[in-house]
Amino acid sequence: MIERIMRENDMLEKEEIFSKVLRAGRRTYFFDVRATKADDYYITITESKKFTEEDGSFHFKKHKIYLYKEDFSAFAEILEEMTSYVLNHKGEEVISERHQKDFKKEYGSEKVESQRSSFTDIDFDDI
Repeated sequence: MIERIMRENDMLEKEEIFSKVLRAGRRTYFFDVRATKADDYYITITESKKFTEEDGSFHFKKHKIYLYKEDFSAFAEILEEMTSYVLNHKGEEVISERHQKDFKKEYGSEKVESQRSSFTDIDFDDI
């Protein structure tokens, strides 16, 4: 019995070699170093997104990427290229309705504010 518990503890230790968490609004990203059966290391990146139901209950959707050592260099190179592209073309400021109260959508040539305007100056003769 003790031997089995020790083996289970060894397996858990291999699972939790090194971890970092990034909380980003409704999303949480987990970066974990794990070990293969041959005791080599690889990385998992897990995105967990929280969804809240109308009744107040919630659930999470998770997506996981497995990244192995032989792909680290190419992955890091492409990730750096893609992030640099976005930052060089759009800057670091977040542009979205969710993050900016005064964000305006464009429909054709007219711009529409994302927040509803106040209609306090209504003349009922116009209706």
